[in-house]
Amino acid sequence: MLNSLAKETREFNKLKKRLRRHVGQAIADYNMIQDGDKVMVCLSGGKDSYTLLDILMNLQKHAPIDFEIIAVNLDQKQPGFPEHILPEYLSSLGIPFHIIEKDTYSIVKEVVPEGKTTCGICSRLRRGSLYGYARQNGITKIALGHHRDDIIETAFLNMFYGSKIKAMPPKLLSDDKTNILIRPLAYCRESDIIRYADAQQFPIIPCNLCGSQENMQRQVIKEMLQGWEKQHPGRLENIFRSLQNISPSQLADNALFNFKDLEQHRKAPSGEEDANYDDKQFPSLSRES
Repeated sequence: MLNSLAKETREFNKLKKRLRRHVGQAIADYNMIQDGDKVMVCLSGGKDSYTLLDILMNLQKHAPIDFEIIAVNLDQKQPGFPEHILPEYLSSLGIPFHIIEKDTYSIVKEVVPEGKTTCGICSRLRRGSLYGYARQNGITKIALGHHRDDIIETAFLNMFYGSKIKAMPPKLLSDDKTNILIRPLAYCRESDIIRYADAQQFPIIPCNLCGSQENMQRQVIKEMLQGWEKQHPGRLENIFRSLQNISPSQLADNALFNFKDLEQHRKAPSGEEDANYDDKQFPSLSRES
């Protein structure tokens, strides 16, 4: 019994160190948080945002820079939403927090036909409310809980359904240039986050608005990717790294690379009509044929 408990403790400590290392590396690689920043952690009540808040609070204690953290939740007025859970949990942590109350639930249900996916409009309404709060309260960075698997899934969703090679960047300037979004969990695997959240016993709040919808495109992509990873361990990591290692000249986007004006830069040796021609290398193309 004691050996089993000791093993679990060791495994959890390794998991915790791995997640903190990945978050610290992502922050460093993309210069996500700077001295004096006021970081708003968007807390939904799901495993990802709880893990993000937990790790950032730990890093805040040991980081060589000073930055503030405020946890912000958007209460979308979903029927049955347990409004007491987040305030009680955040109060127990002693961290500054704010609950934005806005009935986006009714808007989504009114606009989206029954049976259709609500995630698109829901996320836009949620983003607008959070952006507005950030501008009004001196927030310099908005931290979101998207992890490595979310980023990969989004890339395939955009390829399969949007005809674009586009994902979720670890750091993003909003379209109106007034907010910077960061994704400190960008290097973290969802499987690690699930294990961590379970071990920490975070008070998870399920999303009844969209989380219960079946056959969503994202779920189909997730199952496909999980199948690949099971058959070929390490494939998802390779896919993620490919998003960091792009060669524009090896794709086909004229806006990204100037294919039209490509020119050869070769000089023919003096006295030769065609320095590129070699009938020994290509005998079937010799002038005598």
